[in-house]
This record gives sequence, structure tokens and C-alpha cells, in this order.
Amino acid sequence: MDGIGNVGVGVKRGSDELSMYNSSNSGISSISDGTSNGSDSKKLRVEEASPSRVLHIRKLPNEASETEVIALGLPFGKVTNILTLKGKNQAFLEMGTEEAAITMVNYYTTVTPHIRNVPVFIQYSNHKELKTDAGNQRTQAVLQAVSAVQSGGSPSSDVQEALAAASSPVLRIIIDNMFYPVTLDVLQQIFSKFGTVMKIITFTKNNQFQALLQFSDPVNAQQAKLALDGQNIYNSCCTLRIDFSKLVNLNVKYNNDKSRDYTRPELPAGDGQPSIDPSVAAAFSKDSNSLLGKIPGALSPLSAAAAAAAAAGRVALAGQSGSSGVLLVSNLNDEMVTPQSLFTLFGVYGDVQRVKILYNKKDSALIQMSDANQAQLAMSHLNGQKMYGKIIRVTLSKHQSVALPRDGLDDQGLTKDYANSPLHRFKKPGSKNFQNIFPPSSTLHLSNIPQDVTEDDLRLLFSNTGGSVKAFKFFQDRKMALIQMSTVEEATQALIDLHNYNMGGNQHLRVSFSKSTI
Repeated sequence: MDGIGNVGVGVKRGSDELSMYNSSNSGISSISDGTSNGSDSKKLRVEEASPSRVLHIRKLPNEASETEVIALGLPFGKVTNILTLKGKNQAFLEMGTEEAAITMVNYYTTVTPHIRNVPVFIQYSNHKELKTDAGNQRTQAVLQAVSAVQSGGSPSSDVQEALAAASSPVLRIIIDNMFYPVTLDVLQQIFSKFGTVMKIITFTKNNQFQALLQFSDPVNAQQAKLALDGQNIYNSCCTLRIDFSKLVNLNVKYNNDKSRDYTRPELPAGDGQPSIDPSVAAAFSKDSNSLLGKIPGALSPLSAAAAAAAAAGRVALAGQSGSSGVLLVSNLNDEMVTPQSLFTLFGVYGDVQRVKILYNKKDSALIQMSDANQAQLAMSHLNGQKMYGKIIRVTLSKHQSVALPRDGLDDQGLTKDYANSPLHRFKKPGSKNFQNIFPPSSTLHLSNIPQDVTEDDLRLLFSNTGGSVKAFKFFQDRKMALIQMSTVEEATQALIDLHNYNMGGNQHLRVSFSKSTI
């Protein structure tokens, strides 16, 4: 996508100076603020505005800067002009194309945009283009910096001065109100929308979870800070507080759950920490370089919503406001799938409340998770995975809950209520189990193994699920182990069959996916 070029920036203080607009529609006063004192006729004109590449942004906080307004549009394409009305807490943003503006409005219709933790409102303007002077040199310099980076050029001295505050490619991140654990992979997914993430180190200081994150370029760090500071990773919690670190380079010695160098997948785990699968680390590094441009504006229109999700402080793992915790799973093997098998598999990523296999379409099912965050998590990891020989499809359902059958109605056992199941993995908020959630893999982590159970016993048990055991490794205390199947599908089948398997003496085996290899 094109960069930001030929940008005009204007800052106006009153409606008497708005004659510089070039529009065939009514005056700007009729759309300046359809909610302030406005008459019904003003509101009507706002609602009926047809698509335009000029967007009207209302309810801005008093301290909002032009660059923060521009950041709202960056994920969707080229920004060509901006006009701010400081006295009215409004702005007009001109996109390069009408298509980019439509994509932006459509996205922010479902996800409320925020600036400095204040929700703002975006709609089409009655005007088709802006004509302003270029009065604000500071904002213009920042925009020129973005344009220069997108075009592969070198920033001018003025641009370098404008970027002086962001001279470090390293960000210091503090997570406030940390209701859910935040992993390295979550941070990498969020921040890689703004550029190549090279290294991350996490630690706890003053009882706060913190991280140092290094981009490949200081401009990427600036854009990420601008878009994400003050935003929530998940709904109403895990708030990002971001500033620039005095460090310019991070020294990462180990690739484990606390630190990672995405440019060096061969680093050891160290300190007894489980290591990241080298192939996974290489994939992260490769994806960061190939799928993501240096700044959000480099993404294609098709992925603009994903980039904007990061700009709005919401990632694929985070539930969106008002979104459902119910999943629709399709392309199931209707001869083999049961509510229990779906409960076990989807229970890896959250607490399943109810499962309903559709009576007239038994290759599809509805699965109700505890909340929208867990639904998003399960969808992101299980969509496209193989289950009983078929690639399943997982999407968010329009249903808000899964209904139980009416009293006296026999639905052939297709609907099950698991709300009070003792097998939920995440019954306690902030449970450590949240830190051990990984995508399906051929390696499984086993725990709660009785002391008298041998490697041969476990190899035989897992071979009986229909797969081949390729490798096995006990942990030192022999209460836990890793077992590697031939394929991810075989491991998935084994997990479904053997999680909570009674090993004798009322000890039940716990099985989960591992990110490690043997």
C-alpha cells in the first residue's frame, strides 16, 4: 500500500475559517457536531452522509494530538490531509481513497476507537476533500517521516528532529490490571503489527509484570507506542503502559518463557526453562519479516482490520466488546464426533460450558465458552486443525448462548451441559494453566503420572489411540513427561482420548499440547 504522500496539515480554531473546504455539499457548520447542541436536522444529515474519503471524527479528548488522530487511519491506507477543530474536539481526516475510508468506517463500527482511553466517534463527512494550509510543521514532519520510511528513503534533518523522542527501538511495557496472564507470544502478536519484533524480555518489578521489546527500527517503536499506549489487550483488563527505554539493544541469552530472540532460534533454554521449538521460533521470525511491513500503513486493505485491531489495542486473542462466547464448528466428522470429544479438545483453550451438535446438520456444532476471550483463543488455535480426519472450521457464532433442549425432548444426546464439570482447566482466575496454552502440536505434555507407571506403559497407552509414538522423555520427578506422536492429528486424537484417563488409584492423567520438542 502507498505511503503517506503530499500531506497537508491544517489546524483551525473557528468555523469562520472553514471556507477553504472544497465541497458541493452544505457548509461545515451543518456537520461539525451532530450531538453537541444540534438540531434533529443536523443529526439527520450526519446519519445520511454517503461514503466519502473524508471522515469526521468527534468527541476527541482535549489533549489529543494530530498524530494520534492520524494513527487511527494509518492501518487502512494513505492519509492525505487532516484538519483539527481544537475548540470543538473534532477533526477531519482525509484518506487517499474512498475504499480505504469505507474499510476504516466498517471496522470502527464493530470496534470502538479510542484515543487516550477516551472513545471517539467516526463517520463519513459530507465533504469529498479537504483544502487546508500546511500550518502545523511538527505534525507534518511526523507524517513526512512515515512517508519517508514507507518509500524507503532517508528522513530529513527536520524529520530526524521530530523523531528524536523515539530514538530507541526498545520499548518498556508495563501491564496494569493483569487479570489474564500475558505471554511472550501475545506480546509478539500485538506489536508485530507495527514492524519486525526482534527481541523480548519479560520480568516482574515492584509487583508489576513488565517487558522490554526491541523493534528492528525506532520508527516502528514510535508507531507502536502511539497506537497502543493506554489500550487493553483484553476487554477491561491487561492495560498497556508504554514508554521508550534508554537501552538501544537487548542482550537475550535464552529462548524460553521469559525471554526470546526471534533472530536466533538456536539459543538454549537455560535455567531449566522449557525451550521454544526452533521451528516455531523460525516461523515467528519469518512471518514477522514477510507478512508485516515496517509500519501498519504497509499492510494490504484485506489485512487492514487485523492491523487496526492492534491499533485499537485488541488482538485476535482478545474478545471484542459485545462479541459472543459461542463458537460455530463446521466440517466435523459426523460419524465420530461427540459432545465429549469437542468438550475435551476445546477445553484446552478455555472452560466449555455447553456443546450442541446440530440435529439437522451433524457435521456442525455450537460450543459455548466461559467468555469471549476464551472463544477467540480457541478459534485462533483450532481453526484449520484436523480432527478425526477432517479439517475443522471454527468461527464466532451469532448466538449469545447455547440453549438446552426443552424438558421431555429427546435430542439423542447431542446437547450437553458442562457448566459444573470438575474437568475445567481454568476454574481459577489468573490460573497458571493460562501460561501453558499452546497451538496443537505433535508433542504432548503429560502430568499427574503415578510413580509406578513406566515409559513402556505410557508408550503402549498412547499407541493404542491409533498413532505412533516417536519419542518420550520423563521430567526429573517422573510426575510429568513429554511424548511425541508422528503427526499433530495423532497428538490431537491422543489428547481427546486420554486427557483425564484414570491411571489407577484415582489419579487421572492430564494431557495438553506442548511447544517443546524431544
